[in-house]
Amino acid sequence: MAKKPLALLVVGLLTFTGGMPLALAVPDAAVATAATQQIPELAYTRFTLPNGLTVVVHEDHKAPVVAVSVWYHVGSSYEPKGKTGFAHLFEHLMFQGSENHKDEFFKPFELAGATDQNGTTWLDRTNYFETVPTSALDMALWMESDRMGHLLGAIGQPQLDEQRGVVQNEKRQGENQPYGRASELIQAEAFPANHPYHHDTIGSMDDLNAASLGDVKQWFRDYYGAANTVVVLSGDITPAVAQEKMLTYFGDIAAGPQVPRPQPWVAPRDSSTRGTMTDNVAQTRIYREWNVPGRGTRDENLLELAAAVLGGSKTSRLYQRLVYQDKLADDVSIEVEQHVLASLFNLQVDVKKGADPAKVEAAIADEWRKFLKGGPTADELARVKTETRASFVRGLEKVNTQATILAQGQLYRNDPGAYLKDFKEYMAATPADVSAVANKWIAKGDYTLTVVPGKVEETDMANVAGRAAASGAPPPVLSAKGDYRTVTSDVDRSKGVPAVGTFPDLSFPALQRGKLDNGVEVILAERHTVPAVQMQLLFDAGYAADQGRKLGTSSFTMSMLDEGTKSLDSVEIAKRKQRLGALIASGCGLDYCNATLNALDDQLKPSLDLFADIVRNPAFRAADISRLRGQWLAGIAQEKSQPTGIALRTLPPLLYGKGHAYAIPFTGSGTEASIKSLSDADMRAFMGDFIRPDNVQILVAGDTTMAKIIPQLNAVFGNWKAPAGKVPAKNIGKVAPPAQVRVYLVDRPDAQQSLILAGSLAPSTEAPNDLEIQTMNGAFGGTFTSRLNMNLREDKHWAYGAFSFLQNAQGQRPFMLYAPVQTDKTAPSVAEMLKEAKGVIGDQPLTAQEIDKIKVGDVRSMPGGYQTTSAVMGALQGIALYKRPDDYVQTLKSRIEAQTDASVEAAAKEIIHPNQLTWVIVGDLAKIEAPIRALNLGQVQVLDADGKPAAGKPAK
Repeated sequence: MAKKPLALLVVGLLTFTGGMPLALAVPDAAVATAATQQIPELAYTRFTLPNGLTVVVHEDHKAPVVAVSVWYHVGSSYEPKGKTGFAHLFEHLMFQGSENHKDEFFKPFELAGATDQNGTTWLDRTNYFETVPTSALDMALWMESDRMGHLLGAIGQPQLDEQRGVVQNEKRQGENQPYGRASELIQAEAFPANHPYHHDTIGSMDDLNAASLGDVKQWFRDYYGAANTVVVLSGDITPAVAQEKMLTYFGDIAAGPQVPRPQPWVAPRDSSTRGTMTDNVAQTRIYREWNVPGRGTRDENLLELAAAVLGGSKTSRLYQRLVYQDKLADDVSIEVEQHVLASLFNLQVDVKKGADPAKVEAAIADEWRKFLKGGPTADELARVKTETRASFVRGLEKVNTQATILAQGQLYRNDPGAYLKDFKEYMAATPADVSAVANKWIAKGDYTLTVVPGKVEETDMANVAGRAAASGAPPPVLSAKGDYRTVTSDVDRSKGVPAVGTFPDLSFPALQRGKLDNGVEVILAERHTVPAVQMQLLFDAGYAADQGRKLGTSSFTMSMLDEGTKSLDSVEIAKRKQRLGALIASGCGLDYCNATLNALDDQLKPSLDLFADIVRNPAFRAADISRLRGQWLAGIAQEKSQPTGIALRTLPPLLYGKGHAYAIPFTGSGTEASIKSLSDADMRAFMGDFIRPDNVQILVAGDTTMAKIIPQLNAVFGNWKAPAGKVPAKNIGKVAPPAQVRVYLVDRPDAQQSLILAGSLAPSTEAPNDLEIQTMNGAFGGTFTSRLNMNLREDKHWAYGAFSFLQNAQGQRPFMLYAPVQTDKTAPSVAEMLKEAKGVIGDQPLTAQEIDKIKVGDVRSMPGGYQTTSAVMGALQGIALYKRPDDYVQTLKSRIEAQTDASVEAAAKEIIHPNQLTWVIVGDLAKIEAPIRALNLGQVQVLDADGKPAAGKPAK
């Protein structure tokens, strides 16, 4: 659910923000610089078709792809009482095919190699988007125009019933997550009962059940006309070509009726209100919300600055007070959720276990008073502004991001360049400006919701009365009538979807290799699309290096790196990162640990200095360890309250067996006991063993050359010397498959869904037939139109999605089947998954068409998939980790095409072993245990959330 660009600048949701970075300077100088800096502009051409459809075109020819972004000016705020959830339900129906393509909408796009494809619904709009190879643009425009102009004949009762079930499982899946019911209640309490925003987008089960075929068809007639639509084309296209193609495909579609447009209504409260909810959660969470002005207003823009200063990062006021100083909370965040009629200013605090929520609220109130009285400092504002500018530079690589920015401006404000106005206000804001707006909007009238651990409430939050109706609601205003007309099209739609005859080749940089003075290898991929450089210090370590140590040592140690160096504390590190606009992080995967830097060109030297200090000189101070330990333990508790977290903690030890390096929670977080006992000595020992110059490769991608980067890296890493002793060898042994099927159940009382995760062991990612394995998985369960998803989602509509996937690993890797399903369909879903697994290696092998679909999609998606520097860095990491040749990406096309059907079928028989699967099913034991046992799959054992046998539940 997309938000407006300026908000994303602050919260980094899609990382679009902008301009040139600030030097590390004194606050006053930083503020002066911020006022004069500009951000990159997205040049555009805009035109309107005779039928009222607005088109915006942005040229970006760096890759042979075009983003197609179609935005309809209707969302859940347009739904009348009794028809909640209709906008989102209709979005789903738009993927069911059209009158001239009576099949899944995704199928031609999978064959064309589309990327970034989806649809979303939010309060004010519904959008559909995909990025396609330039040569597939006609196909994409034909498909989008066919469902816009020729849909109703393809929608019948079966399609409605199918997608109603899918949407209801999407609702169940969201509400089955910890805190998953909170947002719906907050929205109902935020806005009066007669406000268009009173109900959430997903809607109520009752209204979804009541939706009729006539209702949904009328929704299409009312809101899906051409004059209520914006289409943005961004990428390898010219305005002239765009105008010709848009008129050809969309010109004959009717404008549609005038639309009654809801009008802005902030509806702030005069006094504070509050509520409490119990849920299956690990710790108390406090939410607090204020109604504030809608997107595009100066006040809302400045409130984003207030949110960032109060709770946007580790350096924010509330994080410093509640997490660092008072030690009452594990996490704090504040963001502005922007909408057209009004926005929500949201505070969220995870209360530390054992802390008094009343003391948390008192500390919040104290910091709030201080902020309202004194406002932000100049330095606080300067740091936030620098971060946003840096993010914009990075975020504009993707054409889909560009299209989103332009579409939001046009749809909501009739100005594709509206983000420039927002950014200008944002950058010009003074501390006094922000203080005045904060006092106007967030000094009173909050709603507080406290979610506490306990029994899950059975009430559908969509049916909660919430805030009572209020006076002052403005009436809707009809959209402009317009003198619209259609034009005759010469497109013969009876011929079906246009064929895509040719596809562009991938342009991927040749890898270059060099060495530092101390012998450290540097691998570079030049990419000069944005003035930024990414680098990764890749260490041969990972969760597997925890073997013989306390579980979680690797991840915890790497997370401690930016918590303080010998000369800087954690807060100063965070402030310096903000001032530089640099992103620095560290962590681990199964087989590696890494430290990463993303720096703007003209701040690379000071960013590298900070980066090297963090990696080479961690302090491991007792106070920082204690703080992170508390947050880490809270994180483990959160994992054990999430269905997917429980399954990913439980399944790997069962698959690999005691003593194996991979027999650990795949979250990498360890156990409560291991983290409680972890000491600074343990961390220093890990650093000495693994985080050292003779165990690292430096990967670099971006706007630099080998001649430039080697001296810069030598200056900070060239004198790094390895300690005595060798790097320990990781012991990743080979595991024999189990003799029979095993089934493990984990109780999650009152769960609306069951999470099904089944696994077996497959060969390493380094296997010679890895491509065949990946192709097989794509057809079986790895894509939207794969067998598993088409069965459980599209045919049975028991799940929002069902898939299979492989976790990359240097040793044997897990092959997993995944499906969150409605509780009463748990056992039938297991039976269907097992049927599909048996069929694909038995009497229903993959067809040539299924295999070819994955192969051509993989090849044709590469130009879109490698648009960004981050994608190039991901390829570099894969080459380094899995011993791939330097030309791996450049030769991928020919190797994918060379796969034979027989070799893919052989991979299926090598990987899929239905009689060796280990099943972990997390759900309401009282409802699922008997039906699962009745399947007679094998021995059934009930486990607790720690993966240990549950008391009083013997295996049988």
